[in-house]
Amino acid sequence: MSSDKKQKLRENGITENTIYYWGYMYDLGVTYIVPFLKKMKIFKEGDSVAEIGSAEGGVLHAFLDNGSNLALGTDIAKLRLKEGEAISKIIGYNIEYHYHDIINEEPYPQWAEKYDLVILRDVIEHLDNPEIAIRNIKKIIKPGGFLYITFPPYKSPFGGHQHTLAGNFITKIPWLHILPKSLFFKLIKSGRPQDIEEVERLKDLQFSPEKMEYVAKKAGYKLFMVDFYLIRPVYKMKFGFNPIRMRIGTKNKFIRNYFCLEASYILQSI
Repeated sequence: MSSDKKQKLRENGITENTIYYWGYMYDLGVTYIVPFLKKMKIFKEGDSVAEIGSAEGGVLHAFLDNGSNLALGTDIAKLRLKEGEAISKIIGYNIEYHYHDIINEEPYPQWAEKYDLVILRDVIEHLDNPEIAIRNIKKIIKPGGFLYITFPPYKSPFGGHQHTLAGNFITKIPWLHILPKSLFFKLIKSGRPQDIEEVERLKDLQFSPEKMEYVAKKAGYKLFMVDFYLIRPVYKMKFGFNPIRMRIGTKNKFIRNYFCLEASYILQSI
């Protein structure tokens, strides 16, 4: 994100924390997601794009800068949607933001078969019923359109999201969440209560590439592409590490579950 945009956001009262999250999502979109999907011929200029779990909309802004003609962002985090609306207004982007629960609410009729591409980035592993979610998403994708999904497999080094718990050095240990539930829960009793609750939920959900492929098939998608990363693309924005794609062992369930930090799927609506 350019320094001019950052300064404009500061001058209009956007906090540094919000600028950081919006900015790294925008940079991830511009430097990796958009070029990757263009290369795969999943996205082209003029396409309509929606993101489920869009937060402040940084990724969507990147698509608009690369020729998308329509953008929708939905989330259940009302504050982050409000901040996204403010950012879009300040820097002149046209994004439609909506509070919407993709599992418990039907998509709005005006969204039906409207989008060429839907993004579901680091969301699906948090959902109680991912099959219902992607069935509902299918209703807003144009026939033949695409759903791009990324997530960390649960059994990967930090797939339990334990590293998000502040103030407890032990949560930075990889594979800590693989410990038996009773011991793991004792070790994570610090941090914000809502964060602890979410980490405990993920221990029960344990979303994996195998579950992803199962629910995609049940929901009526074609598996267009699967990729696994030893170093996630987003780590370039967060830590300066270049992404590393897993070249071997992608068919081995043990290797891809325990050692890849990101599973990446492109599903086609058929």
